[in-house]
Amino acid sequence: MALTARIRTRDGWAVSHAVVTVTDMTGTQVLRAEADAEGAVRDTTELAPGAYTVIVTAVGYAPAASSAIVTASGRAEIGAVTLARQGGAELPPPGPWTIDPAHSSVGAVAQHLGISSVHGRFTEFSGRIEIAPDEVQKSRVEAVISASSIDTGNGMRDTHLRSADFLDVETYPQITYRSTGLTAAGSDRWTVHGELGMRGIVRPVDLDLAYLGTGSDPWGGTRAAFRATTELRREDFAMNYNQVVQAGIAAIGTTLRVELDIQAVQGESLPQA
Repeated sequence: MALTARIRTRDGWAVSHAVVTVTDMTGTQVLRAEADAEGAVRDTTELAPGAYTVIVTAVGYAPAASSAIVTASGRAEIGAVTLARQGGAELPPPGPWTIDPAHSSVGAVAQHLGISSVHGRFTEFSGRIEIAPDEVQKSRVEAVISASSIDTGNGMRDTHLRSADFLDVETYPQITYRSTGLTAAGSDRWTVHGELGMRGIVRPVDLDLAYLGTGSDPWGGTRAAFRATTELRREDFAMNYNQVVQAGIAAIGTTLRVELDIQAVQGESLPQA
C-alpha cells in the first residue's frame, strides 16, 4: 500500500467517514482517499519521493494537518491520526444538562490476586450538569448512584460487595458526588474538584475530565459527551476487608480505578421514549 493511516477520535473510536487529502509542496492535490468502516485508509497510488502535506477531514471534527515524507519506495505511512470534535476546546453551551443513563456508563476496575483485574459497573444512576454562562469554573455537576446496582458479572461476588464488608448498601443505599470547582487542564481537558460520599464518609475526589464534544441526536435534542477517570483508595471509605492468599498476595487491590463515560442531554429532563 502506498498510503496508510488510521483515523480515530480522542477516546479511540474509528472515524469511518474521514477523508485524507495529500498535496505536494506547490499545493496541488495528488491523492484523495476515504477511510473504511474501521477508520483505516489504504490507497495504492504511488507517490513520487518528496515532502507532502496531509490533511484529514470529517464532518463534525476539526481538520488535522501534518507533514509526510515519501521515500524512494513511494510509500507514505501516516500512522494514527486523532481528530477532535468541533467545539472540543470549549465547554457545552451554558445551562442545565441531564445525564442519560441509557447511553452512559459508571465503571470501576480493581486488581485481583495481583495478576488480573475485575471490572464492575453500576447500572442505576442519575445526574445533572450546570454549565455556568460566564465563568466556566463555576459550572457544577451532581450525581447519585444506587449502591445496590453494582454488577461484576458474578452473583456471589456482587452479594459480597453489597454487604457491610464493602458498600453496605442496606445502611448506605446511595453514593453521591457533588463538584466544588473546575480548573482547565488543557484545550479540552478539565479537572473537576468535588466530594464523593460513600458508606457515610465524604472525601474530596478530583476527576480527570475530557470533553469529547456536542452533537444532535435522533430525537431533536443536543448531547454532550465526556470521559472521566479517577482513582480511589478503599480504606478512605472504610472498606478494609481483604483476604491474603498464598505468598502474602492480597486477593483484592487497595485501589479502584473509576471510569466514567457520560452522555448528557441539554435541558432539565431526558426526552420521552
